[in-house]
Amino acid sequence: MNFFEHQEVARRSTRRLVILFTLAVIVIVIAVNVAAAAIYLSLVAQVGFTANAGTLPAGFFVVNTLIVLGLIGGGTMFKMNSLSAGGGAIANLVDAREVDTTTGDLLDRRLINVVEEMAIASGVAVPRVYVMDDETAINAFAAGHSINDAVVVVTRGTLTRLSRDELQGVIAHEFSHILNGDMRLNLRLIGVLHGLLIVALAGRLLLELGGRSRGGSSSSSRNGNAIAMLFFAGVALWILGYIGVFFGRLIKSAVSRQREFLADASAVQFTRNPDGIGGALRKIGGLTAVNGLGTRIEHPQAETLSHLFLGAARPSFVRGLFATHPSLEERVQRIYGRKQEFLSAPENAVALSMGGLEPAAEPQRPRSPIEFVPSGEFSSTTTTAHDRSGIDALSPLTGLVAAAATGAAGVGNVMASVGTVSPPGHRDFALDDAQRGVIDTLRHAANDATHAQMIGFALLAEKDSALRSQQCALIAEAYGTEASRTADRYHTLVQSLPPGARQPLLDVAMPALRKLPDSARHRMLKVSQLLIAADGRVSIREFLLFTILQRRLGPDAGREVPVRYRAVSERAEDAAIVLSLVAAVRLPERPEHAFNAGALLLPGTDVRLVRGDSIKLADVSTALDRLNQLAPLAKPQLIKAITATAFVDNETNWRAASTLRMICTALDAPLPPQVTAAESIA
Repeated sequence: MNFFEHQEVARRSTRRLVILFTLAVIVIVIAVNVAAAAIYLSLVAQVGFTANAGTLPAGFFVVNTLIVLGLIGGGTMFKMNSLSAGGGAIANLVDAREVDTTTGDLLDRRLINVVEEMAIASGVAVPRVYVMDDETAINAFAAGHSINDAVVVVTRGTLTRLSRDELQGVIAHEFSHILNGDMRLNLRLIGVLHGLLIVALAGRLLLELGGRSRGGSSSSSRNGNAIAMLFFAGVALWILGYIGVFFGRLIKSAVSRQREFLADASAVQFTRNPDGIGGALRKIGGLTAVNGLGTRIEHPQAETLSHLFLGAARPSFVRGLFATHPSLEERVQRIYGRKQEFLSAPENAVALSMGGLEPAAEPQRPRSPIEFVPSGEFSSTTTTAHDRSGIDALSPLTGLVAAAATGAAGVGNVMASVGTVSPPGHRDFALDDAQRGVIDTLRHAANDATHAQMIGFALLAEKDSALRSQQCALIAEAYGTEASRTADRYHTLVQSLPPGARQPLLDVAMPALRKLPDSARHRMLKVSQLLIAADGRVSIREFLLFTILQRRLGPDAGREVPVRYRAVSERAEDAAIVLSLVAAVRLPERPEHAFNAGALLLPGTDVRLVRGDSIKLADVSTALDRLNQLAPLAKPQLIKAITATAFVDNETNWRAASTLRMICTALDAPLPPQVTAAESIA
């Protein structure tokens, strides 16, 4: 199953979520109507309205139904609206601390490096990173509406109890959720569950009102009876509201358990190391056995967000149908193919020293009539994941073109690998020491929002000194003279790098750029447009860079993209113009040859070559916007066709590979890992 199939499964899970939600609403409406009828008839009998005894007013059930639907719908919409800010809102909900990408804290620096490695290897923007400092268990989650506004949140225990390999396994697990469409589904689930619980919340409110009225009322017997009925109505609604709790847990378990198995498998695929995520899960099991800590989260929002986490946020004796996560034993066995012993998970002294932390007070294992004891049948023939607690001296960016020495990968392998992540290399033999130093300098500069903007402008600046002077004047007018000088200095550094190592700098700059307020983002995009227009034309390089900036920083960056087209054939003209652009970049002397290689992979789609001089980049941008509205299972056919064009005759160049990178960004798809090798070929 590939990335796009996972996306389709996520969409099917959304449909299942809608079905279960609808069923839950129907049951709640029926139960509330029955209870309301009983309460009303009892109240009428007690008050003495004999004329109406045994009958209900006209429209009684309609009014009740509308009230219940309004409560559930309003609660759902309110919660979803509160989460509209995306992943950052979820991180703030659990009081997580955002990690400053310029941090000198070694423990945080290791986390940032691991996240950057996974992001660059998968061809997506680096997500913002948060830490739950008060949580000493091992847990993590990813949240956001799309890969363009994703955040990764880990607990303190994840940093202090896991080796670097195990931390990488956990981050890879969370990247699976980012790439496979789980985050948007999980945010919807939070809103849906809040809506289902709103009846219980309304019942609790009536209980409080009734209790206060009874405590302070000295009115007539009739009023006393009404207050009593109000109190009992609250009790009834509160109890009936737990129908929502029942369905909420059922929905959580139905949606999340298989996604966890998938994310575990993807983590092994991404890192090529089962001891990464496997070792982390085994330590969770060991920590649970010692003191019950495991993945337990103490924050009050833990139950609400339980389906987001790597492991169960709250211990539960409910298994099977209502469990939000598979058992640790089953997850570990699926990873290794056999049972494994759990591992001890004390806080590592080196990790504590790196973070300047004191050991956390270990909780005593809670007494319980049901004790968890690891099976004595567990045995291990594998060693514990190697602990590389030190900080990598090499920036993850310097692994971008490590495979370049062996040449470009075959087109078949490239197409088959869309949506996979290759483990990042630890040394890049395609770059010399000076270039590695330049990348390290630019990477550190990209951690600051102001400098990140200047790096973006440096990538857009022209080689021609006269044109660049005009561009620097535009930057100076918008940001000041010193900023203009900084952008010019970064331009000099960028020009010393291989072409394929330049564009990914935007991925590393994204966490800092996303911190900018909307007005600052708009200003950066506007200045970028002015820089591009300085010479009166738009080059392919400029178009690629601006498309990435627009997709990740524009007003629609964090919004859900609707699915409007089921097949590429419905957007044949759009597919043709994108395919023609890649063909013109790949083989400008024979574009029809490259174009036909891709067209063969679009049977039933009438695509015709658009000559290079007729391609308008504005039309390409519009075409990409529409093609991004293809159904998940329609996108791979298109990307395979584009890849075949870019890698025609099993060869490519960095321009075609970079164009493919831009197209994947525009289509919200991860990058084939072999493309990074091709980008380094000048």
